[in-house]
Amino acid sequence: MKIRWFGHACFRIDTGASAILIDPFLTGNAVFEKAGIPLRKVMEGVTHVALTHGHDDHVGDTVAVCKETGATLIAVYELAMYLASQGVEKVDPGNPGGTLPHEDFDLTFVPAWHSSSTIVDGHPLYLGSACGLVIRPKQDKTVYHMGDTDIFPDMELINELHKPQIGFVPIGDRFTMGAKTAALACKRFFNFETVVPCHYGTFPIIDQTPDKFIAEMAEKPVLVPELGLPFEA
Repeated sequence: MKIRWFGHACFRIDTGASAILIDPFLTGNAVFEKAGIPLRKVMEGVTHVALTHGHDDHVGDTVAVCKETGATLIAVYELAMYLASQGVEKVDPGNPGGTLPHEDFDLTFVPAWHSSSTIVDGHPLYLGSACGLVIRPKQDKTVYHMGDTDIFPDMELINELHKPQIGFVPIGDRFTMGAKTAALACKRFFNFETVVPCHYGTFPIIDQTPDKFIAEMAEKPVLVPELGLPFEA
């Protein structure tokens, strides 16, 4: 399994037969654009786009990626139907608790404490539940993308049910957990082998670096990948 981070909450997971692009906020993401990575390289070979929720800084380039690649969109029902109305042809909808089987991975929607909407004609449009994503490749480690969330006690159940070994953890504060709370969530509820912080540095009003999170994690290792470079965990 090969993983790449493209800034904010966007990750690409290559599992062998599949290439899953999560929360592809790329166009308009200053961190990604500064890195000079061509969007076509991120999209190349993508078979699935998976979304945690409907905010613009997570949906991002979903429609363009799905149209260009023919990728299947995986999202909660309301968000999937909305994006189908925007031109996405292949959708695979679900809701919290549901597991969606695919060729060489299964994906389960789990709860997240957050909102999910977009703005249409100046008004918010509800786009279903915000979720975390548990991705279980058939031949590799289980990944838990927490989405945008605060800490919540049912994280203990997520760990009990799914035993994720890799965690993508939002740390930027204001719209998600901050460093101290995110570190507590990792240490209290999970036994991650690899923790990757995300959702920081993209906008001036959220934390700019993972330094506070790394300090709060203390003896627990934290992996901060270079943008766009593959890593294995």
